[in-house]
Amino acid sequence: MKKTKLITAREKKGYSQLFMAEVLGIDESGYCRREKGQTKINNDEWKKLAKELGVLVNDIYEPDDSQFFIYNDNSSGDYHGNNNTTIFSIPESLLASQQEYIEKLKEEINILKECLKKYEE
Repeated sequence: MKKTKLITAREKKGYSQLFMAEVLGIDESGYCRREKGQTKINNDEWKKLAKELGVLVNDIYEPDDSQFFIYNDNSSGDYHGNNNTTIFSIPESLLASQQEYIEKLKEEINILKECLKKYEE
């Protein structure tokens, strides 16, 4: 998956892919593959990129593509995998509770971002 947040932040700063590659200590083609989502960006690289761009990691981070599927059949949570694809069967009640928890965390993140803005001013 293309890293659009990263690309936008880099372009906003007027930085080239070559410059960002040098920040990471890799060649330009390696950096290009990272922006295209063809090569994973590790945690240390995300931190270096964010620091150079003057943003928080969360402002540019986008997860890598995952190949997994979730289907609900009221089973006990079995999983089956082959090659790079994993299929999970998750009980509906567990899925619903996790979705509620995710929404709560999103609300907390928004509150914290607002608090952080007050301290930055």
